[in-house]
Amino acid sequence: MQEGKLKFVVIGCGHIGKRHATMILNNEEAELVGLCDINAEENLGLETFKNVPFFSSLEALIKSGIEFDIANICTPNGLHSDQAIKLLDHDKHIVVEKPIGLSKAKCETVIFKALRNHKQVFAVMQNRYSPPSVWLKKIVSEKIIGDIFMVQVNCYWNRDDRYYKKGGWKGVEELDGGTLFTQFSHFIDIMYWLFGDIQNIQGKFNDFTHAASTDFEDSGFVSFDFMDGGMGALNYSTAVWNSNLESSITIIGSKGSVKVGGQYMNEVEYCNIEDYDMPELAPSNPPNDYGNYKGSAANHHFIIENVVDTLKGRTKATTNALEGLKVVEIIERIYKVRDKSFVKQKK
Repeated sequence: MQEGKLKFVVIGCGHIGKRHATMILNNEEAELVGLCDINAEENLGLETFKNVPFFSSLEALIKSGIEFDIANICTPNGLHSDQAIKLLDHDKHIVVEKPIGLSKAKCETVIFKALRNHKQVFAVMQNRYSPPSVWLKKIVSEKIIGDIFMVQVNCYWNRDDRYYKKGGWKGVEELDGGTLFTQFSHFIDIMYWLFGDIQNIQGKFNDFTHAASTDFEDSGFVSFDFMDGGMGALNYSTAVWNSNLESSITIIGSKGSVKVGGQYMNEVEYCNIEDYDMPELAPSNPPNDYGNYKGSAANHHFIIENVVDTLKGRTKATTNALEGLKVVEIIERIYKVRDKSFVKQKK
């Protein structure tokens, strides 16, 4: 259990990094003591954090000797695991944006280091905090909806040339990882959180609009069975024209059916369960706004609160490293099916 204010640094100062930094500043038990990015400080829009020391590399941050307890990793996906390992070797707790790594093996190395050094790794899966997600967890875990027959997750978003900038990391296989890692891992996490692991994966994949901008598919139909019973489907695309369409989950159970939809799985659209009255849920937070496009719910303040409360011994991690690993492993298995049936036309 740690006493006093917890000292945070943020690695990577893009949209999400700045959001982490803001949530740290807003937490009375947290202190932001450092920012780090390979891009020039004056080009990052860090005016809000002008009194926070800035470092141009992770190595410079570590060599500075600045004292901190937790490093929040908000860099490109392909850097997460190696940076986490380096910081764990310096006895720091880690908060890492999804995914922890781009392979199960990378994630296992992070977890091994954390266990050996007695440090926490918090995987950022903020959609678990959305009121509809909390409600779904209750009706599934308490069997209010009965046995699970069918689950369908639909994720239809727009990611076009406004998002995939030439010279950037998004769309590059070794740094991005793919559509399921960058855009839709939050929804795979919700599915795993609610229903557990999957097996008997089958899929069909295509690339409709990203031949010149990414190294991977933009769309897929995936079907599978849940190990705990029931069958499921994940249908996804980033080829939707102009703006996001929806992120939804439909659940068919032995005692009823529900659908949570909206653009970000943030609205209960249907609930019909035997002898059950739908409660009034708290409003969901708005999506993260990145200008030309939007992402999942802006729940990062819950992440920082959970980190502080966990390290002060008041609660447990909402999404631990093993759960983060399972999401990566599920995506890895889906992509093994993809790689057998789909050949991307290179840029």
